[in-house]
Amino acid sequence: MRTVLVTGGSGFVGSHVVQHLLDAGHTVRTTVRSLEREPGVRAMLRDAGVDAGVALSFVAADLVRDAGWAEAVAGCEYVIHVASPMPLAPPKTDDELIVPARDGALRVLTAARDAGVRRVVFTSTCGAIYYGHPPQQAPFDETSWTNIGREMSAYVRSKAIAERAVWDFMAAEGGALELSVINPAGIFGPVLGADYSSSIELVKRLMNGMPGCPRLYFGVVDVRDVAELHVRAMTHPAAKGERFIAVSGDVMSMLEIARVLKARLGEAAQKVPNRQLPDWLVRLAALGDPGIRQLLPMLGKIRHVTSAKAQRLLGWTPRPREDAIVATAESLVRFGLVGA
Repeated sequence: MRTVLVTGGSGFVGSHVVQHLLDAGHTVRTTVRSLEREPGVRAMLRDAGVDAGVALSFVAADLVRDAGWAEAVAGCEYVIHVASPMPLAPPKTDDELIVPARDGALRVLTAARDAGVRRVVFTSTCGAIYYGHPPQQAPFDETSWTNIGREMSAYVRSKAIAERAVWDFMAAEGGALELSVINPAGIFGPVLGADYSSSIELVKRLMNGMPGCPRLYFGVVDVRDVAELHVRAMTHPAAKGERFIAVSGDVMSMLEIARVLKARLGEAAQKVPNRQLPDWLVRLAALGDPGIRQLLPMLGKIRHVTSAKAQRLLGWTPRPREDAIVATAESLVRFGLVGA
C-alpha cells in the first residue's frame, strides 16, 4: 500500500485519520511537535484496537519551523495536513493562530511539492465558508468563502486565511502537486484520548451540568466520517482541485443536542440541562468565562450547509448526527473526562 504523511497525528482528527489509514493497510508517518508524544499516540491507538507496529512512524516537526518537514514528506505519495493550532482558551492576539496555521500549511505544501508528493489533502473548516454573510435559507456550499473582515473567532479567521493561502500557493507555485480540501462542520464523535476539539468541549460542558443551553446552532459530523472523507479525497480522481463540506444532515441547536444526550444516555446525562438561556444571560456569563466569550459571534446564527457534493462525487455517507453526539458523550465518560 501507499506511504502517507499525516500531520498532527496526536490530535483529535489526526489520530482518527491515522487509525483509518492503518486499518486500510497503508504505511503511515505522522508529525508531532516532540517525539516524546510517540508512546502516548501508540497507546491511544492500541486502546482503539490498532497495534500499529512498524506501519506507523513519527517525525518531529513544528508548524512554525522549517526543520523536519523535508524528512517528514520524503518517500510519501500522499500528505494529509490536519495539524493546526486550536486552543480551548482564546489567544491574546489573532496572529498567535493565524501565523502558524497559514505559514505551517505553506511549509507542508512546499515540502510536499519539492518531494514529488502526488496529492495533499488539507483540513479546513466550514468556518472558511459561511462567516460574514447575511442569513440565507438555501444551504451554503463549497462555492462560498468567509468574509474575514467580519466578526469571528481567531480560530475561524486563522483557518479561513490558511485555506486561501493554500489555494493561492497551488495556483502560483504548486507545480504538479494536487490539492483537495475538506471543510468539516462541528466535529463530534469518540475521543481517543484527552486531546480533542472545541466541539467536544461543548458536550463536556453539557454533561458536567450548565444552567441552560445558549442559542447556538451547529452543523454536526462524526470524526470517523471526517477521517474517511480525507482518505477518499486522497486518492479519488474527482477530488483533485476540489473542496468538500463534511456535515451530517441539517444544523442542531445546543438544546437539541442536550435533549439527545438526555434521551440516549439516561443516568449518565442527569446533569445535562433541558432549557434554553436568554442571550443577555449568555453575554453576561461571557464576561467571566473566555470559553463562552469565544461563542458569542455564533449566538443565534443559523448557517445551513450541505455535503451533497462529497456524497455525490466521492460516495461518502456520514453517520446520523445523533449517533455522533452520543458517541462523543460515551467516550468522555469512558475516559473519565466528565464528572461522575
